[in-house]
Amino acid sequence: MTTGIPIRRAFVVLLLSVALLLVPVGAGHAAAAPGASSPSPSPTSTAEKQKLAKTRFVANAGLAAGATYQWIVKPAKAGKFKKGAGGRKLTFVKAGLAGAFAYNRLKAASVNAKGDPTLSRFMAPLTAGIASLKALPGKLRNGDNVDATVNSYDDVINKVKEAGKNAGADVTDKVPSLSDLKSGANGTG
Repeated sequence: MTTGIPIRRAFVVLLLSVALLLVPVGAGHAAAAPGASSPSPSPTSTAEKQKLAKTRFVANAGLAAGATYQWIVKPAKAGKFKKGAGGRKLTFVKAGLAGAFAYNRLKAASVNAKGDPTLSRFMAPLTAGIASLKALPGKLRNGDNVDATVNSYDDVINKVKEAGKNAGADVTDKVPSLSDLKSGANGTG
């Protein structure tokens, strides 16, 4: 009887995780009235735009780096992806969410970098590497070639951090919560 509970629990967790990925982002929210727009502050000078671009870059790249380290690299180093490891399936689900989140934040950071000429110059060679991460969350969820997948994430994150450092925008890891991963993996956040 005790062997059925962990299997059932793992199945429920996996089923709920998949369901969360399939739920539309704006479900339950009322649509804004046509023609209505909310005013948002915008920078007026080029210097302010560049400063905001760097700030946003640092925030997005830091979240991607934190998610990658906390939910992908750290569990890999601890052997949590290996067969027989306790909580392995849940670790794969979390890693898949973190991978999608990191890809989303790195794409946003790449867009942010375009607002600063120096940062843009250092980030330009990394766009292909960031784009290559798109398929990796599925590989993490499925457990396909985990070591190579983890190394791909870590390599791209380190290159983005180095590009930021070279442009005067030091990136530090900022670990997102699981709820941040869920919302950010769906393209929000």
